[in-house]
Amino acid sequence: MAHFHVISGAGDKLDLPVIRHISIADLGDVLRLALADFWEKPSHYAMLAIIYPIVGIVLTVWMNGYHTWPLLYPLIGGFALIGPFAALGLYEISRRREQGLEASWGHAFDVLKSPAIGSIAAVGVMLLVLFTLWLTTAQALYESLFGATTPQTLDGLLAQIFTEPGGTTLLIVGTMLGALFALATLCTSVIAFPLMLDRDVGAFVAVETSFRAVLKNPLPMLAWGALVGAGLFIGTIPLFVGLAIIIPIFGHATWHLYRKLIDNASLIRQ
Repeated sequence: MAHFHVISGAGDKLDLPVIRHISIADLGDVLRLALADFWEKPSHYAMLAIIYPIVGIVLTVWMNGYHTWPLLYPLIGGFALIGPFAALGLYEISRRREQGLEASWGHAFDVLKSPAIGSIAAVGVMLLVLFTLWLTTAQALYESLFGATTPQTLDGLLAQIFTEPGGTTLLIVGTMLGALFALATLCTSVIAFPLMLDRDVGAFVAVETSFRAVLKNPLPMLAWGALVGAGLFIGTIPLFVGLAIIIPIFGHATWHLYRKLIDNASLIRQ
């Protein structure tokens, strides 16, 4: 019977990867490698070009029908919270290309066969909880300032934010809260999923290694988080169409960032 190792990994002891120091310049290298992955066969992402506009239209109809426009900004920001999990297939494509293996879009689903799939799911659930907490917090902040009655149109929401006294507070406090949730996601999962795909270390080691990567490289990692957040925000503006390019590029880039950060030859045994 297979050993269930969702939390601790496949071995009897915890194998903690050694973290390298990186610089801001390394982020440029990471993005160049990601673009090379993306342009190798960009037709792989044709489906994404269809999916994201549909998502944008569905969200717009939902917000119009249920008058949930105050959740528009939190939902856009929430892409940064669930993005590391959503890009799983892209890490696999980059991993296969790195090893000289065939790397078609269909291979993105090979992650479902990974021995680390239980650990991957566990960290994915953690991100889903963070995403839900963020939406709940954003809704509570809005209602504390404007009450439970919500505007019925986007124009009504914008007028409320920019003309009523609580609008400035909503923007400032909401942005600060969103930044805290984004920082929590960065610290816990920035390289967690590529690490689990590559080494099957377990959820605990994957999250712990991400923490250590951020602590050892605070400026480059904060710059990376800001870059990803800005890219995802820009990608969502035109009915989410831009995400068809942004998510694949940052997904591939995350794999290469993992390779920059982790010393493949060294482990800390515990």
